[in-house]
Amino acid sequence: MPDSKRRARSASAGDTADDIPAAERPEPETDAERRRRRAVFLRELTEARELRARVQPRRARAARMRQQMRMRTFRW
Repeated sequence: MPDSKRRARSASAGDTADDIPAAERPEPETDAERRRRRAVFLRELTEARELRARVQPRRARAARMRQQMRMRTFRW
């Protein structure tokens, strides 16, 4: 794609920071907010894994066995 078309497309997309008014720009995320979001994500991920283990018991048991085998054969 020629550069002029590429520039025109990116300029029309309106995704540059200059197009957003200062009042509407998002504030930088604090460490506490990031940790809170991460904790929520990890809780939901664990919940999803537990649900999958309940819904597919045979596959979950096989995965548990593979993990145990990996741990048994692991060398320090």
